[in-house]
Amino acid sequence: MVLNKNWKMHRVGDSEFIPAVVPGTVYTDLLREGKMEDPFWKDNEDRALKLMDDDYEYICNFAKPEDAELSEMVVLRCDGLDTIADLYLNGTLLGNVNNMHRTWEFDIKNLLKDENELKIYFHSPNKYIADAYEKAPTNGTDDAMPGFVHIRKAHCMFGWDWGAHLPDAGIFRPISIICFNKARLETVSVLQNHDDVVIAADGSESGKVVLKVNPVVRDLSVDKENLTFDVEITSPDGEKLSFIGASYKSIEISNSNFSFANKDGYSKEEARLARFETLEDFKIEIENPKLWWPKGYGEQSLYEIEVILKGENGEVLDTWKRKIGLRTCTVSTEKDEWGNEFCFVVNGVKVFAMGADYIPEDHLLGRVNPDVTRKLLEKAAFANHNCIRVWGGGYYPDDWFFDICDELGLLVWEDFMFACGVYDLTPEFEENIKAEFKDNLLRIRHHASLGLMCGNNEMEMFVDYGLWISKPSEKRDYTVMYEYIIPKMMKEYAPSVYYWPASPSSGGGFDNPNDENRGDVHYWDVWHGDKPFTEYRKFFFRFLSEFGFQSFPSEKTVDTFTDDPADKNVFSYIMEKHQRNGSANGKIMNYMQQTYLYPSDFSTVIYASQMLQADAIRYGVEHFRRNRGRCMGAVVWQLNDCWPVASWASIDYCGRLKALHYFEKRFFAPVIVSCQEEGELTCERQLNWLPRDVKQEAVFAVSNESRSDIDVVVKWDLRNADGSIVRSGIATRSDVDKGIQIVDKEGALKELCESIHVPALSSVWTNKVSFEDADRFSQYVSFSAEADGKVISDGTVIFTRPKYFKYQDPKLTATVSGNKITVHADAYARGVEILNENEDLILSDNYFDMNAGEVTVEVLEGDTSKLRLRSVYDIR
Repeated sequence: MVLNKNWKMHRVGDSEFIPAVVPGTVYTDLLREGKMEDPFWKDNEDRALKLMDDDYEYICNFAKPEDAELSEMVVLRCDGLDTIADLYLNGTLLGNVNNMHRTWEFDIKNLLKDENELKIYFHSPNKYIADAYEKAPTNGTDDAMPGFVHIRKAHCMFGWDWGAHLPDAGIFRPISIICFNKARLETVSVLQNHDDVVIAADGSESGKVVLKVNPVVRDLSVDKENLTFDVEITSPDGEKLSFIGASYKSIEISNSNFSFANKDGYSKEEARLARFETLEDFKIEIENPKLWWPKGYGEQSLYEIEVILKGENGEVLDTWKRKIGLRTCTVSTEKDEWGNEFCFVVNGVKVFAMGADYIPEDHLLGRVNPDVTRKLLEKAAFANHNCIRVWGGGYYPDDWFFDICDELGLLVWEDFMFACGVYDLTPEFEENIKAEFKDNLLRIRHHASLGLMCGNNEMEMFVDYGLWISKPSEKRDYTVMYEYIIPKMMKEYAPSVYYWPASPSSGGGFDNPNDENRGDVHYWDVWHGDKPFTEYRKFFFRFLSEFGFQSFPSEKTVDTFTDDPADKNVFSYIMEKHQRNGSANGKIMNYMQQTYLYPSDFSTVIYASQMLQADAIRYGVEHFRRNRGRCMGAVVWQLNDCWPVASWASIDYCGRLKALHYFEKRFFAPVIVSCQEEGELTCERQLNWLPRDVKQEAVFAVSNESRSDIDVVVKWDLRNADGSIVRSGIATRSDVDKGIQIVDKEGALKELCESIHVPALSSVWTNKVSFEDADRFSQYVSFSAEADGKVISDGTVIFTRPKYFKYQDPKLTATVSGNKITVHADAYARGVEILNENEDLILSDNYFDMNAGEVTVEVLEGDTSKLRLRSVYDIR
C-alpha cells in the first residue's frame, strides 16, 4: 500500500498545517501552498536557505491495510528520506534515519491499529552540518557550506560552482507498507555468459547467452527447501517464455530458443527431469540472442525477466520483475604505445564515449519525475550522446533514469556519491555508507546501461595535492574507502560491473591521477586556466570525463528569475547571484573580447557566449575524435542545470537548447568530417609582435564511429565572404601519394579522385591543403564529406579571429512550410540562430554555418509564427 494520500506538514513551532504531496519536499510543499517565494527569483535563495534552519514535520493518517492482519510480516518501506529524521507510528519511535541515499524499512506489524498516524520529523540540515563541523572541522570545496561532508545528503544542495544554497528536505521518494508471509525476495542476481555468442562481420548475432539466475530470499519463516520459484522471460519481440522450476519437481521448457540447465550444466533434455538442491543456482540458455548496444552501435534490445517466489502450496509470495539487456561491458586499460588505454568495451567492441556529465535535474527534488527525466535524456540522445556520467555530488538517480538510459542506449558512468571533500571513516559512518552501497548496487546492477561504478569525483587528485586534508587519517581513510571497502562490496554485490576508484584517476594509489596517458582526465586549462581553445590540440587524453566552457542561459530563461531591465547586465547583482563560478562572467567576457567584436546589447551577449561555448568544445571534441584509438572518450561538463544559472550546461534549466547542444549533435554524429586548420588562432605570437608568420593551411579527417566501413569524398571550396567560390578541390588520404585535385574557376573538375575508404571505428586523415594565397580577412573554406553523392557532414573554417573577419550582411530570411523552415542567406553566415518568441524551438539543426543560398531544417517542437534570425555578423 503506497502512502501517497492524506499527508500534511508544518514547520515545527507553527500550529498551522498545510497539505503535503508525497513524494515531494519541504520547498515544493511550501511553494505550492504560497508559504514561500520562488527560491529561484532574483535573490530569494537567501531567504529560502534560512527556512532550512527550522525543523519540519510530516503526518499521514491511514487505515490498516487489509492484508496486514493475515500477514506474518508488515514493514514500512521508505525509498528516500532527505535526510536527518525520526519516524513515529502511533506515538512509538520506529527509528532514526540519516542518509538520503538509503532505503529504510521498519517492522510495524505489532504497532498497527485500525486507524494509524505516521509522523516523520525532519531536523534542520543547516544546523546539523554546522554542529557537526564545529565538533569535527572536516573540509571540502568552498563552493558548498562548511560541514557538508558530515551528512549523507546530495552535496550540491549546500551550493556548488553552478548550484544554489538550497538544502531541501522531505519524503522525496515513495513510502509504502508491505505485507508478506513466509519469505520475500531481497534481490535477484542475473549474471551473463557470452562465451558462445558470435557477432559476424555484417553485425548479425548468433550463438547463445547463458543467464545464471540467483534469487536471494530474506525474512524466512519456513524452511528454504519448501520454497520454489518460476522464471518468465519476455523477448524483445514480445514472445513469452516460461520456466517453471521447483525443488524436487520437474521443469517445463516452453520454447526451443531457450533452455534450462542446473548448476552442473545438464543438457536441455536432462534438465527436464533435474532436481535442484538450492534456489540460488540455475541457468537459462538464450539462443540467437538479440544483444544490447550503446546508441549508434546497434539496437537497444531488452528482455523482461520475472522471478516468482512461491510457497510449498504454490502460492505466490513475492515477485521480482526487471528489464535486462544481453551484453558484455567492461573497461580496457591495456598497455599500448602511448601508455594505457581507457575505453568502454561493449560486446567486444571498443566504444568511443561521447556525451555529457549529469547533475541533479532540479534543486527542488519534488519537481523531478519520469517525464521530466525522459525529456532531458531524449535531448541527450537527440545530440547523439552514447554516454552519460552521473556526477558524484548529487544523488543516485531514480530507477526510471536507468530504465530510460537502457531504452536510449546511453552508457552510464555512475559515481558513488562522494565529491570534492574528505571524510572521517568512523565505525558509524562506515556502517552507514556500506548500507548505502548495498542498497544502490542491488537496485541498479541489472541495468544494461550501467557501464561502470566510480568511487568519487575529484578526490584522489585533490587529496594527493593535500587539498582539504587536515590530518593524516583523512588520507588513510580515503584509501580504505575507495580502494578496499567499495571494491570488496562491488565483488560481492555487482561482480559484473567494472569499478574505477576515482575520477580522474590512473587506477588508484595516488599514482599521478589526471595523467594524460592513463585513465580518465578532468581538463580545465581551457576555461579555469584561461588557455585558448587551441590548447586542446596539445593533448591526447585517453578519456576526458570532464572538460567544459560556460555560457549564459537563454534570455527567456533569464526572464524566469528577473523582470527588471536593469538586471540584464552580466555584471549586475542578480546576474552574478545566478553565476556561481566566482568571476566567471568576466571570464566569459575575456574570451569574448579575444574572439568577437564587442556586443552592443544583452541578447547579443547571450548569443555570443553560447557561440563561444560551442566553438570551444567543438575545437576539443573534433581533435579527440580525429585521434580515435588514442583518445576514447569525450564527456562534456555538463548536460543540464538544476536552476536558472550561467553554467557549463548545453541545456539550460528551462530545457532550452544552447548552441552547444546543436554543435554536439553534429560533432557527436557517427560519421563526421572535421578540419584541423593552421591560422591566426594557432599562431602564438600576438597581433603586433614581429616577425609574425601566420600559416594558412588545413588537414581534414573523417571520423567513423559506426560499425560499418564507409567510402566518402571530402570536398573543399575556398570562398569569398559573399559565398562565391574562388577554387575547389577534393582531399585525398594522407597515406595516398596524390596531389589535391584542382577545379577551374567555372567549377568543373579537371580530374576525379578516388573516394576515401574509412574503416569502421576509425579516423582517417587527408593530405594537407595549403591556402597561403587566401585573404584570411575576407575568404573562408567550406568543406564536406559525401557518401553515395549525399553530404553527410560539413563545416566551414576561417584563418583569422571572427572579430577580424569581414563578414558581409547575409540578410537572413526564413520561410515556413509545414514543419520545415528554409533559411536564405545572401552571403556566408556563421552560427545561424533560429529562434521563436519564446526561444523554445527544437529544430533538426540550428546554430549552423551556411554559404550563400538556402538551408532547410525540420521543426521538431515549438511555434514558428514569430521567428527571428541572426549570425556572427550580428555580434557588433
